[in-house]
Amino acid sequence: MPTYTLAAPVASEIDIRKSRFLAFVLPVAGRDEAMRVLQRLREEHRAAAHVCWALMAGGQSGMSDDGEPSGTAGRPMLEVLRHHELDGVLAAVVRYYGGIKLGAGGLARAYTDAVAAALTKAQRIERIALAELVIECAYADEARVRRWVEHQGHALVDGSHGGTVRLTVRLPKDACVTAREALINLTQGRVGFPDA
Repeated sequence: MPTYTLAAPVASEIDIRKSRFLAFVLPVAGRDEAMRVLQRLREEHRAAAHVCWALMAGGQSGMSDDGEPSGTAGRPMLEVLRHHELDGVLAAVVRYYGGIKLGAGGLARAYTDAVAAALTKAQRIERIALAELVIECAYADEARVRRWVEHQGHALVDGSHGGTVRLTVRLPKDACVTAREALINLTQGRVGFPDA
């Protein structure tokens, strides 16, 4: 069953009984990136009462009510992400308190509605599992291998030169076997895959 991520970050705002709820949903690589985004939001919105969040990122998923009553913010937001079959996505809601208490049910609805409103503007795209392939080749084959990587649309993420050339390529995980075979044929067997 496919999972999805977002093509780009989106934001929306809803007002409920004088409280402002600013929702942000964005694709993230993992928990570290999500924590950096949350730190930036806290710095940008110092006057906000709460910065609640939910993260769907495989084994790095998590959530926080950030001082709201337990279960009224993070969990409802996480459920919205699950409902939309999203992964690699952070939902954050910045709340500016308006002076009127919403109660537990009202808060859960507000956080759910804020994230859902942002997602109505979002473009979902299928999430493709990526892998890194380390390619070791002779200097004479480097240009040929680089052209192949570029032609295939894969990302060259690292390269080093020593006794041989070592290139690290990011590509869809299910394309690794085909890539190895193609590179072996391209270099007439002179290429190696040290991490394989």
